[in-house]
Amino acid sequence: MQTIGLIGGMSWESSLLYYQIINQRVNEKLGGHHSAKCFLYSVDFDEIKHLQYQGKWDEATDIMIDAARKLESGGADCIVICTNTMHKMAKEVEASVTIPLLHIADATASEMVKDGVKKVALLGTAFTMEQDFYKGRLIDKFGLDVIVPSEADRVIIHDIIYQELCLGIVKDESRQSYLRIIHELSQQGAEGVILGCTEITMLVSQEICSVPLYDTTRLHAEAAVDFALEEGR
Repeated sequence: MQTIGLIGGMSWESSLLYYQIINQRVNEKLGGHHSAKCFLYSVDFDEIKHLQYQGKWDEATDIMIDAARKLESGGADCIVICTNTMHKMAKEVEASVTIPLLHIADATASEMVKDGVKKVALLGTAFTMEQDFYKGRLIDKFGLDVIVPSEADRVIIHDIIYQELCLGIVKDESRQSYLRIIHELSQQGAEGVILGCTEITMLVSQEICSVPLYDTTRLHAEAAVDFALEEGR
């Protein structure tokens, strides 16, 4: 088994989900008392959030590179950034280490392609929905047709993530807002919806939604386990 290096804390609520899913997945595959070999480097999300809002992405990149290098020096065999938004600097992080970076969009898009999904809706922070680093990868590498909510709904989605979910707050009224937005996107032809923020699964699940949902947290965590357990490693 290889050792998974996790860059977490963005937010710690979603990092908790990563740790849980990864260990459950290892145990499902290996049985007995098996659990994952992993390192978690958890940043201070308040610092990251302020850099995001101030547009100081270079400083945020430096923090992520430092975290990745510390994980590699500690013995990690791969890097997993436990957040969608901070994949904005995935190329820089990947270039800073000699071990693979497992990209969250790749894990998600691979599952959608396998399911035959062509047109997808993307939910996430404003940075993820509006900038090209995530949508562009889905389009260019996997040929997906990506749509996002209206400007007003993007504000709703973003604010709920930062003002509620990242603080561990789950409100039914916010859940209903997300379900409405998802329904409207399905009416626009979305065959699946990417939950492109690792906290969104705290709010909505497949059990309450008729449109196929693609949980980036779970898919990314499972891809990390598949890498760690791949035969021949």
